[in-house]
Amino acid sequence: MALGTVDQWVVNAADPSALARFWAFVLGGEPVDREDGWAFVEGAAGRPRLSFQPDPAPKAERNRLHLDVRVDDIASAAAAVTAHGGRLRGKAVTDAQGSFQVAHDPEGNEFCLVSPAGR
Repeated sequence: MALGTVDQWVVNAADPSALARFWAFVLGGEPVDREDGWAFVEGAAGRPRLSFQPDPAPKAERNRLHLDVRVDDIASAAAAVTAHGGRLRGKAVTDAQGSFQVAHDPEGNEFCLVSPAGR
């Protein structure tokens, strides 16, 4: 039995509105700005909300937790991410589990574009 379920993932952000728009492009959904400076991506029913809370402190270290974003074509997804203000780290890697490309959103938060093998 689970104790609970994920309600939302929250990311500290210097510019919550801009990150909500970037992630709405990556994941789909609508970016929503709140009056208190927060912003979030309103996604499909049943999917946890991705929220951004104001935090003026610059990101200083590597994330301890990151999202894997499943895509059909890593190369085209990587090109789209960079066209929307993200950046890539290294080259795409392929192993027995599939392929992945490490990327960063406009504020440097790591995530991976993934294409699992056989799924």
